[in-house]
Amino acid sequence: MAIDLLNIARTGVLASQSQLGVTSNNIANANTVGYHRQVATQTTLDSQRLGSSFYGTGTYVSDVKRIYNDYAARELRIGQTTLSAAEASYGKLSELDQIFSQIGKVVPQSLTDLFAGLNSLADLPADLGIRSSTLNDAKQLANSLNQMQSTLNGQLNQTNDQITGMTKRINEISTELANLNLELMKSPNQDPILLDKQDALVQELSQYAQVNVIPLENGAKSIMLGGSIMLVSGEVAMSMSTATGDPFPNELQLMSSIGSQSVKADPSKLGGQLGALFEYRDQTLVPASLELDQLALGVADSFNKLQAQGFDLNGQVGANMFKDINDPLMSLGRVGGFTDNTGNATLGVNIDDTSALTGGSYELSFTAPSTYELRDTQTGAITPLTLNGTKLEGGAGFSIDIKAGAMASGDRFSIRPTAGAANGIEVVMTDPKGIAAAAPKITADTANSGNTQVKLTQITDRNAANFPVKGGELTIQLNTTAVPPTFEAFDATGASLGAPTAYTPPSISAFGFTFEVESSAAAAGDKFTFDLSFAEGDNTNAVAMAKLSETKVMNGGKSTLADVFELTKQDIGSKTKAAEVRVGSAEAIYKQAYARVESESGVNLDEEAANLMRFQQAYQASARIMSTAQQIFDSLLTSVR
Repeated sequence: MAIDLLNIARTGVLASQSQLGVTSNNIANANTVGYHRQVATQTTLDSQRLGSSFYGTGTYVSDVKRIYNDYAARELRIGQTTLSAAEASYGKLSELDQIFSQIGKVVPQSLTDLFAGLNSLADLPADLGIRSSTLNDAKQLANSLNQMQSTLNGQLNQTNDQITGMTKRINEISTELANLNLELMKSPNQDPILLDKQDALVQELSQYAQVNVIPLENGAKSIMLGGSIMLVSGEVAMSMSTATGDPFPNELQLMSSIGSQSVKADPSKLGGQLGALFEYRDQTLVPASLELDQLALGVADSFNKLQAQGFDLNGQVGANMFKDINDPLMSLGRVGGFTDNTGNATLGVNIDDTSALTGGSYELSFTAPSTYELRDTQTGAITPLTLNGTKLEGGAGFSIDIKAGAMASGDRFSIRPTAGAANGIEVVMTDPKGIAAAAPKITADTANSGNTQVKLTQITDRNAANFPVKGGELTIQLNTTAVPPTFEAFDATGASLGAPTAYTPPSISAFGFTFEVESSAAAAGDKFTFDLSFAEGDNTNAVAMAKLSETKVMNGGKSTLADVFELTKQDIGSKTKAAEVRVGSAEAIYKQAYARVESESGVNLDEEAANLMRFQQAYQASARIMSTAQQIFDSLLTSVR
């Protein structure tokens, strides 16, 4: 058998044509996102033996390979997940930082205006115009807190919408990947275009969460999110969804569904944009809202307490300026019970001391028969609570009331003591005469035990006999060791005004006024001297209110009212700056990973142009062999005619 030049030339032409086709396709897709360079593998045909020698029979393209480095692709996915998470965090924190810097600036300004009004009132305590202006300043402060809280609620709703939108796109990708798996499983030689589509979808998915790709023997790939949520298994697509928050409905929770079965997913393990949004909501937005609530409680409580310690322009004990801090509208959202609780207890949170509040969140758990524990969700510190009647005591500035029902062992409740205050705060005083600028003088005897305190609650009759005024002060001696407890009154000369009289704690009504006795322990002879004189020009209590601007009444005596807002603002600013730094770092890592993928899988036009010329020359050379073979064949035919 002679050497078949024509067949050799034919194989060379076909192989060069295939090489030109692959090279041309690479050039055409040089700017196609997600395209991986392809290379044709050329192999020699089996040789044939002629005599004692072997001669080649040509060539063929045995395979078209897609240039793909699994390690580099995984590195790129990780870089994408990190970058997307950093960008999402920075974007949301920047929005919140702008809200506190721009919209939020009205809160400290309103607080400053109120203190300025009180300073003016201290100068002219009987001026009704100044009183009206000061009351309007208080209303403006309440409105600014309402507005700020409304804006933060809008941020919460926006974040929930973004989470819902991402879960919908994740489900679309899941379905597409399952369909691609089905197509890839049909053929042992996998289509590079389908693989490119698969990789592009996986790369997009890595923006939303950390992706783990598990190759299967049948050519398909299983996809997991965050290392714990199976999203695609072969040709089966699972789904993600959102559900009403537990225990707070407006804080959506993430669900993973397989068929009709749904389980709660842990967003903290997801990473990517989805994990970043949950982290922003739970670690920054909600705490910032609770700290704004803490400020609202501090404002309402501080001013209401001082109102109760003074006289209004009518000579009566001052009434609340702001809504009471334990009013139902000021306490919405303080308690949330988890859905897996088996007991039927209904709880309420009562604020006892605003200065001890932290603006934090807690989790209350009950273990039968009588163990109540309060865990700080930020620090993890656990505080045992004591059940006193129906009240759980021991919280930082608050107590928990079991209003109805009973807890079952294992029941858990989320406790947010400050929640609802910024949304519910309002000025309840309508008459500017009600501002208590004047103050009574109640002096505790230096020899008192310290176990008792008194609080004036009402003036019933300033014309009553022995009503205490300047020069006619009244001294009340208490005996809380007696059963029932008693009090005895003495006039300014020290003469007794009657035998000791029993009273029903905590209130004592006599001589035209009413006051409460707060007793921490028994005391046999504690004395308090009352001077309830009233003058329209008295500014004692107005001065005390104005001094609230510099008095550290919050966070255990470490912060002023204005400090609470500024500390929150500074914390958000610090987080925003840190997030910006993370974006820069993540971007550098992503670019490095992307460059590595491009160096291996990307199309280099210079290289492809060189290949194009090389394969073109090979094609032309093989065609020349054909021409030569044809000429030899023609010469042979001519010679035998």
